[in-house]
Amino acid sequence: MASAIRGSRVGAGPMGEAERGDSIARAYVSYFCAKGHEVRPSFAVEESVEIPTLWDCPKCGFPAGRDRNNPPSPVKNEPYKTHLAYVKERRTDAEGEKILEDALRKLRGEDED
Repeated sequence: MASAIRGSRVGAGPMGEAERGDSIARAYVSYFCAKGHEVRPSFAVEESVEIPTLWDCPKCGFPAGRDRNNPPSPVKNEPYKTHLAYVKERRTDAEGEKILEDALRKLRGEDED
């Protein structure tokens, strides 16, 4: 015969202050994103807990700040650049033509060295 109480499971029982211990004091802080969403995470009220200045908005992903009238602007993501794009930033078209000319001349054996 089983000794378990019917309808119960492991860990079941009254949940309250007596079993979990005392609750820690919490502070709810409002953060506002550029789309007007408000986020209110809670933080422990202790001297060692530092409340962040920015928080990610869970609704849109934009950064949220504490000032409702002046929320932080969204981060601009730079598009992926190819190797050619980086090369074009460093060299002008004329420099590229000169390098290509020198390389072709060297391949053809027309090098003066």
